[in-house]
Amino acid sequence: MSTGTTVLVVAALLGSSMVGGIFFAFSSFIMGALARLPAPAAIAAMQSINVVVLNPSFLGLFMGTAAVSALLAARAWLHGGTTSAPWVFWGGVAYVVGTFLVTVLANVPLNNRLAAVSAPDPGAAPVWAHYLRRWVFFNTVRSAAATAAALCFAIGLIGGHHA
Repeated sequence: MSTGTTVLVVAALLGSSMVGGIFFAFSSFIMGALARLPAPAAIAAMQSINVVVLNPSFLGLFMGTAAVSALLAARAWLHGGTTSAPWVFWGGVAYVVGTFLVTVLANVPLNNRLAAVSAPDPGAAPVWAHYLRRWVFFNTVRSAAATAAALCFAIGLIGGHHA
């Protein structure tokens, strides 16, 4: 594995580990804490989180890891043949499909629906209940996929230096 590729794989490993940890925290305890609140308070808190998360540090980490993962998967697919290539390929696929695409296709639409409700409106409680179940499910998928990606990148690094 070249030095440049090694740097990219390390970046993808660290990025997917950090993103997976963030998503794990949400599925593990943050959403559980919000579920204990009255619906209006929980909705308002999650609406605030969904606004604040759109910042350069998180988006840079999340999107940058997706870009590096896609690049690595493409390079591994096109220039495979090493013991590390399949691991790097599947790491990239796991992050892009299981973390990035699940976010775009599942979590973001749920966030947008939640943003459209007024937290104090009594009719918002069923929206919150549906949101909570579905969002946590898809978030757990994202966390598992990011963790799987990190594991694949780590194995790819080991294989790329000990093949």
